[in-house]
Amino acid sequence: MTSFFRSKAFGFVLGAAIVGLTLVTANIHLSLGGTLFTLNGLGYLGLAALFVIGAAAPTEMIKRFSWFPRIALMGYAALTIAGYLVMGPYFTLGFIAKGIEVALVTLLVIDIFRVYGSPMGLVRSALASIDPIVPERFRQTA
Repeated sequence: MTSFFRSKAFGFVLGAAIVGLTLVTANIHLSLGGTLFTLNGLGYLGLAALFVIGAAAPTEMIKRFSWFPRIALMGYAALTIAGYLVMGPYFTLGFIAKGIEVALVTLLVIDIFRVYGSPMGLVRSALASIDPIVPERFRQTA
């Protein structure tokens, strides 16, 4: 991967795009009304906040768990897309929101490759972050 993709400038732009798309889809869901849409929008707002906190990483503990908002946001968007395809209602704004969510998942995949190098790098980071609470017999060996 080139140094441009690992640069802070690219990381900032990518992070801003991820947060921006998350806020747009949250706004769409909040504007639709109804309990399910409102809860979905609030979930997106919470995950956007977690992503920003993880990206800012002011402490070592937050840096250690910065993988979690990426995975949670990716899974949440994928689950929202699947739920829409199963339940509907199918209308233009819904398909626009799903397009935004597909773009969001794509940007999160790019971010995972940028930060961790590969999906396996993300898994290693996640396992290392929980290593102190895992019983000795299950810990990773060097």
